[in-house]
Amino acid sequence: MKKSIFFLILMLTVLGQRSFAQKFGYIDTEFITSKMPEYKQVQGKIDQMTKQWIQEISSKNEEVAKLEREYKLEELLLTEDLRQQRLSIIRQKDNEARSFQNKIFGAEGELFKFKQAALKPVLDEVSKAVEKVVRQKRLDFLFDKANDGLAMIYTNPVHDYSDYVLEELGLELDPNLVDKATDKSKPVKEN
Repeated sequence: MKKSIFFLILMLTVLGQRSFAQKFGYIDTEFITSKMPEYKQVQGKIDQMTKQWIQEISSKNEEVAKLEREYKLEELLLTEDLRQQRLSIIRQKDNEARSFQNKIFGAEGELFKFKQAALKPVLDEVSKAVEKVVRQKRLDFLFDKANDGLAMIYTNPVHDYSDYVLEELGLELDPNLVDKATDKSKPVKEN
């Protein structure tokens, strides 16, 4: 009697584990987006805008530095009222430069908004491809290896679905390349 109960519990445990098995997988969005020409174009626009804003901020900071140098040279010759006026102008220009910098590069700044708007169509395309792959492969969970919130100490390349997402996007891997980040390699055909 005890043996039959033991075998019944063992059988239910084994069957229960199989019926509740979940399929996991991961992708690397950095790897996927690096293969997308649209992403490269958007990244180029972002870099161009960033350089332009950096130049504007740099010119504002140079203007403040110039005013400070001029003030230091003339400080001894100025009356107290003129000193206060010049210092006030320098502080005002410095505050304007800092304010502009925060407006552009702050947490909710123009750069953040520009990136968000520019990358949305590309990320939407990746998201649609991911949804198709998840449905086709019947995955329960799919993690993003590139995301800072998920740290993977070891990953089995068998569960990397980045290639499927690239395929779904209509993009191909260069067969001569080896991706060290995911330890994927495709053999080169010898003629």
